[in-house]
Amino acid sequence: MTSDKRRRQLGDNAAPVEEEIEESFDRIVEDGAQRLARSWTTMLVTGTFGGLEVGVGVMAYLAVMHETHNHLLAGLAFGIGMVALLLAKSELFTEGFLVPIAAVAAKEASVGQLIKLWGSTLVMNLVGGWVFMWIVVKAFPQWRPELEDAARYFVEAGFTWQSICLAILAGSTITLMTRMQQGTDSDVAKMAVAMADGFILVGLQLFHSVLDSLLIFGAIHAGVPIGYEDWLGWFGYTVLFNMVGGLLLVTTLRLVRNKDLIRERREDAPEDPDAAR
Repeated sequence: MTSDKRRRQLGDNAAPVEEEIEESFDRIVEDGAQRLARSWTTMLVTGTFGGLEVGVGVMAYLAVMHETHNHLLAGLAFGIGMVALLLAKSELFTEGFLVPIAAVAAKEASVGQLIKLWGSTLVMNLVGGWVFMWIVVKAFPQWRPELEDAARYFVEAGFTWQSICLAILAGSTITLMTRMQQGTDSDVAKMAVAMADGFILVGLQLFHSVLDSLLIFGAIHAGVPIGYEDWLGWFGYTVLFNMVGGLLLVTTLRLVRNKDLIRERREDAPEDPDAAR
């Protein structure tokens, strides 16, 4: 008896993988298909909310940094923003790798829908975050030193192997956390994952294209001698390697593991995902 036949005999499902993996995969594909089927207006508004809500985490981070000057404690505080994103059902650009791509791979959505999601979410995350940080700087001008230190840490890092690896780790970490949240129905577990995600991303000062952009925007609003060209030079390679980390280290490997499930979903999928929706 082959190992696959033996696994089917021992398990409660007929799929070529364990039941838990099959259920998680189905949940990921269905969630991704729903997100990709949103209208332009919904995507733009959801992306804006994502920028505003991650800004709440940045505000908490700055408050703790101002009082303690401890990145690890401030990273824990930033987790509030990740919980807000989770519970408010908002969209952060780097959360859009595994789930939507799985839907596209299963032919439940199209590549065009994926590009629309990525583009609208990234732009509106930045717009919402820019506006929110203007308000934060006006409300808490005493945080200028923390904003300057954070902004200079990123824009003065330069294009080095360390910067590349920090960006790759940020992309892979948040994509892995998204996968973990999809693997449970427990809201408490999902919130714990969100808090851990914030701690790792901010407490370890990984390079995240959206949330760290908010710190740079805040420094610019506060009058720190840093320009948007400095931000753009850092942002350009950071967003690229965030994608490398999320797509290659997490998404691709998960899709390879679930290739048989993807093939089965494709056989039942409509020929034109856009038309079907």
